Formats: sequence, structure tokens, C-alpha cells
Amino acid sequence: MNSIRVLVANQPRLIRELIVATISDQPDIEVVGEIQQETELQTAVETTRPDFLIVALERSNQLPNFCESILRNHPAMRVIAIAAGRESSMFYWASLNIESNEIETSEAGVLSAFRGKLLPLDKVQ
Repeated sequence: MNSIRVLVANQPRLIRELIVATISDQPDIEVVGEIQQETELQTAVETTRPDFLIVALERSNQLPNFCESILRNHPAMRVIAIAAGRESSMFYWASLNIESNEIETSEAGVLSAFRGKLLPLDKVQ
């Protein structure tokens, strides 16, 4: 069985230690790292490849500033943001946006889609 990989970051030290102590007792969870500074976050995520990132929630119900870029780069990762003093927490994840664009049913239309250069229907010949 694969363990759930967790990186604990950007928390006050006491909260970080409590979180690590709580989840490291779980047989299916592996704490792959702890970081204190937000500036270390990107490198730590790249290095440890966690399934979950636990961070401090600065403002209730508001996405932490770094979450959007981290989730774009690591869409399979999940983020749990905790505001211990306010007894508030949020769960963030990336989802796939499916978009569409009509293309000409022709060789040129299909080739333009392959190349990422969608042509308006009236321009495809």
C-alpha cells in the first residue's frame, strides 16, 4: 500500500509540530518534510512531491497567495489550509477546465488544432 505523502509548511512552529505529531502516528501517512518559510515552499514541493500540503490559512476562506501557482504546477496535489486560532480550515484542489472550439472538418482544420493555431472557420481552406 502506498503511503499518503504530506508536506507541512508555513505554520507557527508549535502548530507545525502538533500537526506532524498527530498525522505521523497514522500507518498510511508519511510526513515527507516540514518547512517554516513560504520562500522554501516551491523547492520543497518539487523535492518531496507530496500528495498533500498543509499550510497556514492567513485569512478565513481566502485562497493563500501561493496556492494558485502551486496547484497549477502540481494539479494532483491537494492543499489543506488551517487557521488554528480561528478554528477554520479549507481544502483546495485543482480541477480540469474543459474548453472547446469549433474547427473546420478538413485536413487544414485538424492540422491547425494539432499545432495549437486554431483558425476561424471562415479562414480554413
